Amino acid sequence: MMIIAEPITTPVLVLVGPTAIGKTDLSLRIAAEFGCEIISMDSMQVYRYMDIGTAKVSKAERQQVAHHLIDIIDPDEQYDSARFVHDARNAINMITSRGKIPLITGGTGLYLHALINGLFDELNVKDEEREVLRSRLINEGREALHQELLQVDPDSGRRIHKNDTQRLLRGLEIYYSTGIPWSEHLQKQAQAGQRSLLTKVLNLGLTCDRKLLHNRIKARSVSIMQVEFKHEVEGLLERGYSQDAPSMRSIGYRHMHACVTGHWDLETATDALIKDTKRYAKRQMTWFRQHLEVRWHDIQCTDKALADITTFLQAEQ
Repeated sequence: MMIIAEPITTPVLVLVGPTAIGKTDLSLRIAAEFGCEIISMDSMQVYRYMDIGTAKVSKAERQQVAHHLIDIIDPDEQYDSARFVHDARNAINMITSRGKIPLITGGTGLYLHALINGLFDELNVKDEEREVLRSRLINEGREALHQELLQVDPDSGRRIHKNDTQRLLRGLEIYYSTGIPWSEHLQKQAQAGQRSLLTKVLNLGLTCDRKLLHNRIKARSVSIMQVEFKHEVEGLLERGYSQDAPSMRSIGYRHMHACVTGHWDLETATDALIKDTKRYAKRQMTWFRQHLEVRWHDIQCTDKALADITTFLQAEQ
C-alpha cells in the first residue's frame, strides 16, 4: 500500500549530478541569486563527525546560506529514504514559511525518488530482521550477503555494489521482512502512477565530459586522502564507531580505514578510492537518466541553468 502524503504546492528546486561534478558551488550560487535555503540530499552528510570524507560544505558556507539535513545523526545510526522524506518535508515547510525557496541538492537518487513518488508502507522493516542481518554482515562479510541478494533479488543485486553496505542490507531487509524483492516494490510504485508529491518542481542536473569528470574525481580523491582525513577516521574509531557501521564502510572511509589499520599504504588506498568513485559516479548518472526527468547542463554553461530557474519561478508566481 502506498503511503500518500499531502502534495507540496510551493516551488521547489532540485540540483542533481554525480559526485565531484561541482553541485556545491552551483547550489551556493543559486541560493544567493534566488533566495534559497539548501536541503542536502546526501546519504553521508547526515552523519556528525564525518566532514572531510563526505566533502561537506564548510561552516563558513553554512553561515552564508542555511543548510538542512547535515550533521543530524551519529555514525552508528540508520538513515533511509523514509526518514529522508520525513525530514525533507519538514525542512521544505520551514523554508517556505520564511518566504525562501527550497533547493534540494545531492547525489542520492533513491531519496529524491521517495520524496517525489511516496513510499510503500510495507517497506517498514522489522527491527529483529535488521539486527540479524547486521550480525551476519559482521560474521559472513559483504561478499556473501551480496551473493545472497543476487539470488533473492537479481535486479537489486546488479544495481547495488557489494561495498554499498547500507543499500545491500536494505535490499535484504525488505525481502526478508516482506517476502517481495525491493525491485518489485519499486516497479509497483512506478506502475501506480502516483502524482508527484512535489507538484511544482524543477529538476536540474550537472554533467560534463567523462574525462573531465574523472580528472575532477582524481583531484578530489587526492585532496581528501591527507593526514587530516586520517585523523578524522582515527577520531571516529576512538569514539567507538565500528568499522562495520554502514557509514564507515562508505566510499572514502573504508579506504582510509585500510590505511589506519595498515592494510594499505596511502598510494594504494588513494588509487582504489579513485577507481571506486568513478564507478559510483557512473551508477549515479545511469540512475538519474533512467528514473528522473532532468534539464541537464554542462558545468561550463551553468548560466543556462540560472535562466531555467528564472523562467520556472516566473511561471509559478
